Amino acid sequence: MRAVRPPRDEAAEGIAQLEGYLLWQSELSTARAEAEAFADTLPWLTDGQRAELTARYAEERVRLARRVLTGVAARCRALESEYTARYRELRHRLLCATGCVLLAAAALTAGLLSLAVRG
Repeated sequence: MRAVRPPRDEAAEGIAQLEGYLLWQSELSTARAEAEAFADTLPWLTDGQRAELTARYAEERVRLARRVLTGVAARCRALESEYTARYRELRHRLLCATGCVLLAAAALTAGLLSLAVRG
């Protein structure tokens, strides 16, 4: 059975996917534009050579972008994992410190009450 997610989560995920798609399309467009600009600097190329050079340059540029984005995504996942572990550790420490303060306060209260009862 598939877990039902709140509509906000689905909407946020859909928006993130759309944003990723649009960013990638922009990257492809930029790669093509850079390839054409590079080919323009070589006026002696024939039309066939220019088309091949443009295609290969754009392909290499897209491969590079994919490697960079894959690396960034992997680093983001690693950082998320690291920060999650750090947050859990800090939350645990805070809980322990709070428990110690409450126990100390209870002991102090008990001590003061015993003094008050004796006196």
